[in-house]
Amino acid sequence: MTVISFIGAGNMARAIAQGLINNGTPAQQIVMAGPRAEHLQVLANEMGVNTSTDNRIAAQQADILVLSVKPQVMRPVCEALVGAVKPGALVISVAAGIRLNSLKRWLGHSLLARAMPNTPAQIGLGATGVYAEGLTPAQHGAVEQLLGATGLVQWVPEEPLLDSVTALSGSGPAYFFQFMEAMIEAAVEQGLSPECAQALCIQTALGAASLALQTQVAPAELRRRVTSPKGTTEQALLQFEAGGLNALVRNAMLACQARAISLADELGGEVSGT
Repeated sequence: MTVISFIGAGNMARAIAQGLINNGTPAQQIVMAGPRAEHLQVLANEMGVNTSTDNRIAAQQADILVLSVKPQVMRPVCEALVGAVKPGALVISVAAGIRLNSLKRWLGHSLLARAMPNTPAQIGLGATGVYAEGLTPAQHGAVEQLLGATGLVQWVPEEPLLDSVTALSGSGPAYFFQFMEAMIEAAVEQGLSPECAQALCIQTALGAASLALQTQVAPAELRRRVTSPKGTTEQALLQFEAGGLNALVRNAMLACQARAISLADELGGEVSGT
């Protein structure tokens, strides 16, 4: 029986655990650890998982250990687990901005994978980038199975590319939400009710993403198909072009990537690239 323990029992841990249960993992094989007994009791009641307020006890039981605490507290949490992690246990970090070298140093453990999920994981529609070193095919499969319980999994060949994943899919939901906010605001200014504008906007976003996913046609081609020469859509897109939308998005993602790198340096106490 494979025991999966989560250190940190917040939204992301709950999303992964629920995805595992939905995919057939018995709830009794899952342990969720955190400092708040009342919160853990809610998880036990609603999901049927085991819980603990003692991180070391949770770690000692784990064949797969998921580190899902906030990046700012990752170091003391890991250092407190030294000696508690089974020698052959697989450790997966889902915390942003903490490099594998830092985790290895703090935990005194080398079987590690680092993942960058996003918030739609909470509804099984997540997108997660993963990097690992030196895992066996079986361990590689275990990582993919666990993270795949919440949606799409994409492996990257180099750890620094996880900073690009952060800029794309990790922070990406917020970009779409802000764009939706702007569309709704503009529609309301044109006379639609807020309720009508929001409903139409959200359904349009869902439809566009679903069309791209189901047809596997590149977004650029889908955009061309809906844009008639001298039509209404073309006029809107010309405004985006005049306003430098592509450059703005590029700069935003570069800023996000740069912040991810600097956070890793600050929290890990390392020089970037080491």
